[in-house]
Amino acid sequence: MKKSAFLSLEDGTLFKGESIGATGIAVGEIVFNTAMTGYQEILTDPSYKNQMIMFTYPHIGNTGINNIDAESNNIHIQGVITRNVSLIDSHYRSSMSFSEYLKKHQIIGITNIDTRKLTKKIRNTGSQYGCILSDQNINIASVYQHIQKKITQSNVQLLKEVSTTNIYHWSTGTQKIEKKTTSIQKTKLSFHVVIYDFGIKKNILRLLVDYGCYLTVVPYTTSAEYIIALKPDGILLSNGPGDPRSYIEIITNIQKLLTTKIPIFGICLGHQLLALANLAKIKKMKFGHHGSNHPVQNIKNKKVMITTQNHNFTIDKKNLPKNITITHISLFDHTIQGIEINNKNVFGFQGHPEANPGPNDTQKLFEKFIKNIKNYKQN
Repeated sequence: MKKSAFLSLEDGTLFKGESIGATGIAVGEIVFNTAMTGYQEILTDPSYKNQMIMFTYPHIGNTGINNIDAESNNIHIQGVITRNVSLIDSHYRSSMSFSEYLKKHQIIGITNIDTRKLTKKIRNTGSQYGCILSDQNINIASVYQHIQKKITQSNVQLLKEVSTTNIYHWSTGTQKIEKKTTSIQKTKLSFHVVIYDFGIKKNILRLLVDYGCYLTVVPYTTSAEYIIALKPDGILLSNGPGDPRSYIEIITNIQKLLTTKIPIFGICLGHQLLALANLAKIKKMKFGHHGSNHPVQNIKNKKVMITTQNHNFTIDKKNLPKNITITHISLFDHTIQGIEINNKNVFGFQGHPEANPGPNDTQKLFEKFIKNIKNYKQN
C-alpha cells in the first residue's frame, strides 16, 4: 500500500508525493542531479554528505542495485527526491531494487512529485534546505524547526563522518572487478602516492592503481609533516563534502606540502582547498554543478570534454593570485574548472575524473599526474 509523503522547502513551498525507502523525517540541502544513469554511484558519493538529491531524469531504479558500483561503503545523502521509481529492475548484476536499497540503509525518499517545477525553483531562487516527511505521526508544522537546526549544524563534522579514521593501503585496480581479483603486488607498482582522504571515491583509488600507483590513504587530520615523512612520489587531495573555507587546519597543512617539490593533484574539494592554500578566494554558487553531462573546455588546446560534476562552491575569478593559472572552464557558466600552480608540479580539477558515474573524457588528468610524478622522480 502506497504511503503519502511531503517535501517542504525552507521558504514554505510544499510538495505532496509518495514515500519510498525508510519512514521518518529527513532534512538536508536540496541539489538537483542531471545524470541519466549511475544513481548508485551518486547515492554512495561522500561528496553529497548532508544533501538531498533530486534526480531530474524522470525514471530511476530500472537497473536495480548491484554489489560492485558503490563508490563507498555507505549511502551519504540525507534523502532522495524523484519523479518516478521503477517498479521492477532488470540487469544481470542486480541484487536488489532501488527502494529496497534505500530501506536497507534507512534513507528516506519521496517520489511522484513534479521535479521539473522543483528544479526550476532551485534554479531561480538558489539552493534551499528541505525536509521530507513520511511519518504521519510527526506534525508537519514542526518541519521548519528541523530545517533551521540542520542549517546551523557544524560544517567540519562532515569530514569526520566521511574520512577514514585509520591509515590504510590500497593496491586494487579496475581490471576484472566483477571477478574480485586479488590486489596487485606492491613490488609491481612503480609509484607511491599518498591520498589525503576528505571523502575519497573508490574508483579514484582503482584508477591510480591502474596507472601503477601503490596508495597510502590517510585521515583528513593527518599533519603535513607525517605525509612528507612517508616520502611519497605524489599526493592526491581527494573529493569531499562541505564548505572548503571552514577547513583551516587542512589548508595550513596543504601550504606546508606546497613548500616541497612533491607533485600534488587536487580533485573537487581538493581542488578548492588547493586554491585556498594559494590565497585564492572561494564563493558559493547559486545552485552548483551536479550531473554527468557538463561540458568543460581546456583553455590551451580548446578541446571540450564531457564531465561528471558535484560541487556547490567554486574559485572566485576576481583577484585571482598571480601564481595560479586557469587551465579549464565550464561551458555552462564559465566558472573555473581547472588550475595549475605556476612553477610547480601542482594542479587541480573541479570535476570528477574517475568518471563514476559518467564519461571517461577526463581520465587523461591522471596521466598528467603520473607524468609529473615521473619528472619528479627523475629530477
